[in-house]
Amino acid sequence: MLLIDKYAYMNKLASVHPLEKMTFSLGLLLLSLIMRDERISLITFIVMSAFIILGAKIPAKYYAKLLLLPGFFLLSSLASILISIAPSTSTFPPIIWSFSIHHWTIFVGSASLVTAQQLFFIVLGSISCLYFLILTTSVQSICYVLRQWRLPTLFVELVELTYRFIFIFLDSMQKIHFAQQARLGYSSPLQWLRSVSILIAALFVEMFQRSRELNNAMEARGGETVYWQDDIIYNKKNWVGIAAIFILLIIYGGLF
Repeated sequence: MLLIDKYAYMNKLASVHPLEKMTFSLGLLLLSLIMRDERISLITFIVMSAFIILGAKIPAKYYAKLLLLPGFFLLSSLASILISIAPSTSTFPPIIWSFSIHHWTIFVGSASLVTAQQLFFIVLGSISCLYFLILTTSVQSICYVLRQWRLPTLFVELVELTYRFIFIFLDSMQKIHFAQQARLGYSSPLQWLRSVSILIAALFVEMFQRSRELNNAMEARGGETVYWQDDIIYNKKNWVGIAAIFILLIIYGGLF
């Protein structure tokens, strides 16, 4: 989480206007979801990965590691779609592979394979769009664009506060965990269970106290929040490039 936030501020595309990056990533995400075409999703993944690795200069190894986490959930979902179980006396759709055990048949149908293949490419393209956004745009810049889009102020402030408390939570957890390790709090399974329960309880109290302190600080300032954003200028070339990519993908999807 800390490394993602670091890259969001220090990547080579950090100086690009956040509205341009959000329009590009969310536009390709919606295009991939609406058209539901495997080739469009694959092209989206390649384009986004190129911008992440070559444009933003995010290390390829780190990007590959980020893909592993949703990849695990994706593969487990695909397995449940591909593999079907039915009684051996049932009428089966077109089957690619089957295996019988007693009175049951485990099989992979042609329709399931097509669905799984389509889902794989769509999810892959969608994940790359979201990773491009979070690796090249800070939360502060995202919230700035959300305010420009006239989203409810309460929603935007909740996003900011939630993101802030993630780092407070991680910092408090590391300090408490380090103190427990120094006292051999994880030396045995029983001690491990006891230390984890104490850690969870201490984190709950810590977060509650921090939230009250933050609320008091905001009320002391009249409940007003000062929003700051660098003066980043729109680039016409970026908008032309974004529009060209969208048009080419739409034409490609319509022709093929």
